[in-house]
Amino acid sequence: ANVVIPGRRQSALDEVAAASDKITTSVCDVTDEAAVTALFDHIAATGSVADIVIANAGIAASAPLDKTDLSLWSDIMAVNLTGPFLTFREGLRRMKAAQVAGGRLIAVASMTAKRAYPYISAYAASKHGLLGLVKSAALEVAGKGENGQQITVNAICPGYLDTEMTQASIANIAAKTGLSEQEAAGKLHDFSPQKRLFTADEVAASALFLASPAAAGINGQAISIDGGETG
Repeated sequence: ANVVIPGRRQSALDEVAAASDKITTSVCDVTDEAAVTALFDHIAATGSVADIVIANAGIAASAPLDKTDLSLWSDIMAVNLTGPFLTFREGLRRMKAAQVAGGRLIAVASMTAKRAYPYISAYAASKHGLLGLVKSAALEVAGKGENGQQITVNAICPGYLDTEMTQASIANIAAKTGLSEQEAAGKLHDFSPQKRLFTADEVAASALFLASPAAAGINGQAISIDGGETG
């Protein structure tokens, strides 16, 4: 398969693209409507159509509700909710125009799309909204196309991942609580019944499954990767 990976920084994109000659990149801000349209135009110019679209951009920040300013709220909503909306909308438009059979729209959400935690009201609201977008869009496309060839829309809801974003959260917890970073990491491990962080590879494996023909009957679902935390 040919893969197009968008992102904000060309240096990071170049690092990813070095892994395979099947990967091309495009600088894109998913909160910018024109930039998202240009991204899909770029794909079309190669003679391809994006038949599997994964909305993966996300940011996180924590603050008590009464100390959450509008700029923080707006930034989180722009990336975590408006970004997937623009990506899915343009992706679906292109799939319909090309009469793609068995297209896939996949959102990387969060366990926070399913339950609440203190001090992350903006983040939780964005991920709950994303899950609502997925479920509504899934119903819109469910009856279109031949059996087994419909477009599907699903979400992946991971727990805390062993990523740079989580490491930043650990450092933030340590700075605010006086805990060591090891102790702060332990607090995040304890959220999961499996007492661990999860990996990007686990998320990728779930995305590959949802993109496969074997997942044709899975639609409007939120697949948890959290060791049982959200039941």
